[in-house]
Amino acid sequence: MSTPALTAKDTAGFHDVRPRLFGVAYRILGDACEAEDVVQDAWIRWQRADRSVVRDPAAFLVATATRLAINVTQSARARRETQVGPWSPEPIDGEADPALGAERRDELVRAVQLLLEKLSPPERAVCVLREAFDYAYRDIAELLALSEANARQLVARARRRLAGGHRRPVDAGDRERLLEAFLAAAQTGDLVRLEQLLAADAGAVAAARVASVTRLPVRREAPVRVAA
Repeated sequence: MSTPALTAKDTAGFHDVRPRLFGVAYRILGDACEAEDVVQDAWIRWQRADRSVVRDPAAFLVATATRLAINVTQSARARRETQVGPWSPEPIDGEADPALGAERRDELVRAVQLLLEKLSPPERAVCVLREAFDYAYRDIAELLALSEANARQLVARARRRLAGGHRRPVDAGDRERLLEAFLAAAQTGDLVRLEQLLAADAGAVAAARVASVTRLPVRREAPVRVAA
C-alpha cells in the first residue's frame, strides 16, 4: 500500500503546528539546533506516514516530535542497552512492509514495558500526556482530578524514575491494555481511549490510598491507673 500523495492541506497543517513542534523539542533538548533537526525529521516522517488514518494531525505530529527528541537525549543509552525511547508514535503499516510493522510493534512493546516497570499509574498518566502529547498542565490536572502543582511534580518525578534503574514486575494484561490504547492514539491521533485508560488507572490508585487511610486502626491509649 503506497503512501498518499502530500496535499496542500497536509503541508499547511504541518507548517501551522511547526512552532509548537519546535517548542516541544527545545523543551526536551535545550538546544535550538537539535530542536530544529527534530522538526525537520518530523517533516520527513509526516511525508512518509499514511496520513489517511491520522484523525488529528497536530496530535500525531507532536507525538512524533516528542519521540524523536527523547530518542536524541537517550541515543547513547539506547545504543548500550538496545532499547528505544519511551514513545513510538509513527503509524504501523504492516501491509506496506510486514517486517517493518512487526519491528515497530516490538519497539512499542518495549517502550510500554518500560513505562509500566518504572512508573506508578499517576506518574505514567501525566508523563504520557505531557511528554508524548504536549498536554497543558491545566488540562492534565482537570483530566486526572489533580492540582496543576501536583501534575508538575508528578512529571518531574516520572522523568527521574525513567532515568533510574528501579523496575517493578509488570502484569501482561496491563501491558496489552496500554499497548493497544497507545497504538490507537499513535496511529490515528484519537486520544480518547488513551485518556480514559490513564485516568482510570490513576484514579484507582488514588481511591485505594483513600480507602487504606480510612481503614487504619485507631490507636487507643491504655487507661491510666491512679493509685488509691
